Parts: sequence; structure tokens; C-alpha cells
Amino acid sequence: MKLIFDKSVPGRQAVRPTCSDIDTPVELAPHLLRDRPAELPELSELDVVRHFTALSRQNFGVDSGFYPLGSCTMKYNPKIADKVARLPGFADLHPLLPQLPGGAGLVRGALAVLHKCDLLLREICGMAEFTLQPLAGAHGELTGVMMMAAYHRDRGNDKRTVLIPDSGHGTNPASAAIAGFAIKTIPSDQNGLMSMDALAEAVDDNVAGVMLTCPNTLGLFNPHIHDICRMIHDVDGLMYCDGANLNAMLGRCRPGDLGFDIVHVNLHKTFATPHGGGGPGAGPVGVVERLVDYLPISVVRMRDDGSYTLDYDRPKSVGYTAPFYGSFGVITRAVAYMLMLGRDGLKAVADHATLNANYIRCKLRDHYDLPHDRICKHECVFSASRQAANGVRAMDIAKALIDRGIHPPTVYFPLTVKEAMMVEPTETESKETLDTFIDTMIELAQLAETDPQAFAAMPATTPVCRLDEVRAARTPDLASLSDHA
Repeated sequence: MKLIFDKSVPGRQAVRPTCSDIDTPVELAPHLLRDRPAELPELSELDVVRHFTALSRQNFGVDSGFYPLGSCTMKYNPKIADKVARLPGFADLHPLLPQLPGGAGLVRGALAVLHKCDLLLREICGMAEFTLQPLAGAHGELTGVMMMAAYHRDRGNDKRTVLIPDSGHGTNPASAAIAGFAIKTIPSDQNGLMSMDALAEAVDDNVAGVMLTCPNTLGLFNPHIHDICRMIHDVDGLMYCDGANLNAMLGRCRPGDLGFDIVHVNLHKTFATPHGGGGPGAGPVGVVERLVDYLPISVVRMRDDGSYTLDYDRPKSVGYTAPFYGSFGVITRAVAYMLMLGRDGLKAVADHATLNANYIRCKLRDHYDLPHDRICKHECVFSASRQAANGVRAMDIAKALIDRGIHPPTVYFPLTVKEAMMVEPTETESKETLDTFIDTMIELAQLAETDPQAFAAMPATTPVCRLDEVRAARTPDLASLSDHA
């Protein structure tokens, strides 16, 4: 497919600019102006529409096919949630309006949505209060550990270490390090859980807290969670719950009730907005009562008369962690989704997510290695070690799935499983879709035994076929981009 620049024909136009008769006294400063005309492609409207329509057909998304991307929860997005987010009263607001004199009264509906989201998440997670500012899960992690650091500074604690299991999300140690902490990794035991013996050896008065993905990236719930929380609280440490896997226990189990002090929630994973490609996302962070003073500013408050205001008078706050009030469109979708499902519907999310994952686990256990073959939560992790003995690795199976119209699962993560394939079906997929995926995975397992060389040419149906990924990373061809920079 040609680049849109290559389709350009001099003089061809889709839009014909005309001079306006409206007086515009505003003049741009010279440094804001280009020193030469913009080299834009010249095409007719039909050319433009056909080009971008063709591009859209090359994309793979949750609206076009099954997306069992483990640890990322590519949940189907109900179109009613999109419709709510596009309402003019929400979509057309300027983010500075609430900060203007009397502006809060002009955006009462938007502030009500933010306040409602906070209240709903408090109930779902068992927390005292939430901030909605973080723009992604990792951003929520950073906000959470910043509050952890503020808590310890306020108490005069010189705690410098955060403990993280080796099966945790890779952003956990990065977030803790940016917040100023040293990281100590706790290995997993033979059951795929954080080793209690190794944890006991690591806990001392220097431990500021533990960042624990719950359930973990193997889809396993840790039955020792109360003991872990008690151990950390005994040294005045804090328990951080990476809530990226909240689908597994939504409405059935609350992080606050388990003993966690901080939790981030990925609205774009659990509450309707499929993410990918860098956004959009939202990672609200909830805290227990003793950490409320450290929440970022500003906080939406409802007055006795039902009006709303923004609270900036928070001397212990960690300050702004993002502009304005978070990803408002994602928050709006999440509120619509929660209200639409209600209490029973949210419980059903966890039930069906868990059922779907275990259905796949049981159907494929005879065809792929299963390092931890027991009841999982929302995702299950297979190993392609058996296939790798014939030269077919997890990445080869992932590439082959593309030819069959299925997005690959996450491969090579978690790092605790060799040749890992992490499958997360979500609660929104039907049994028929799951059966198609299962049959395809069985077919590929058989192909790996009978004709392993066939995988070398896959995918063969995509615009770009099998790449030399190492070469592409080390010697990228940027000529097409540089020609039009």
C-alpha cells in the first residue's frame, strides 16, 4: 500500500480554502510561523477517504476479532458507553471552565460524574477515597508510591525499600524507583506465588511497602494475603495492590477488605474502554483513611446544597500528578458501564471472566504445558516449551494466530514461565468464540509436531509478513519517514 504522500498529485484538492470576510486582528509571533510552506499531500476527497478506509481494514481491534491479550484485558466496549462520552455536555467542555470564577456551576454535570466515579470505586474496592487524575495504570502506580513516600516522610520514617514479587508487572519497579525507592525482588515459590519464606527474610524496618499484583500475573490468587499484610503493617509499611487484574474479583472481593492500603484501578481494562496503542487510559488510585490527606489536588467535593466545588486546601497533598481531572472521557465511560451493570452485573463480570479462563485452561492442558495447573482467576498461562523442543516457540504460535484472524496472547510474560503464553479471554466473549480459539490452538500444537517448518512463513496474510525483528530494531529503515519530515 502506498503512503499518502506517494499518492499526492500537485494541484489536486479536497478542500478549497477561501478568504474570510471576518476581521481577525490577531497576529502570530514570527517564531510560531513556519519558515516554509507545509509539505502536505494533495489529494481529492475520494482519494483521502479511500486511503484511510483501506488503512482501517488493516487494523485489528476488539470490534473486529478475538483479542485474548493476557494481563491487558481487551474488554469489549459497549457502544452505549461511547455514546454517553460523546454527549455534547461532556465532550465539548473546556477543562479550564471549573477553575474560572463561578465556573463550577457551568460544569455541574461533569463534576457530578467525577464525584460519582469516586464513590462507586470506593464501594467496589473498599477504600476511603480515590483520585481520578492518573492517566494510565503505570501512572496510577507512580501516584500511589508517591503517596507512600509522602506518608513515610510525614511520620519521620527513613524507609527506602519497596518489595516486589518477580511475577509482578514490569512497571511496578519502575514506578517505585521513580518515586525514590530501592527495589528488592521477592522470588516465587513452586506454586507460582510470592515466596513467604523469602518475604519473611526481606522484611525489616527499612521496608516502606510491598507492591503486589492481586491476583498475580499467572492468574493466581494468593491465599496468604492476610499474613502478608499483617507482616508489612507490623513494620509500619504499606500494602499496594496493583489492581490491573480487578476483573477477576470485581464485586466478589475488595482490596481494602484484604488489607491493602493503596490500589490503582485501570478503568480502561475493567470498566469498558479497550486500550492499546498508547491510550486512552485512566488509572484512579484509592487509599485508606490514613492516606487521604496525601491525595493529589484537586478533589471534587459536594456541598450540602448539592453543588460541587474543587478542594485545593490540602497541605499534605503530593500535588498535581496530571493536568486537570484525569481522562474524563474514559471516566465517563466507566461510570456509564458501572451504572448499567449494577451490583449483580459487576459480580457477573468476575464470575464469567474466571469461568472463561478456566474453560480454556482445561481444554488446552493436554496440548500445551501448564506450569501451574489449578483453578485460576481471569487468565491462565501456558508454556510452549513442548513445542519449542521441535523448534516452534511461543512467538511462532503468536504469529500463526494472526493468519487465523485471532490476535496473539501475550508471550514471554510473566518472566517466571519459560515460553509463556498468557491468555485472558475476558468475560465478554462467547463460548463459540472461545471454542474457535481452542480449536485453533490445538491445530497449531499438532502442526508444531507434524510440520514445524511451516511456522517460519507466518503470518502470510498480513500487509507486512514475517520480519527479522532483531534487524528491524537495530537497523530500521526510516527513509519513507525522513523524505516527508
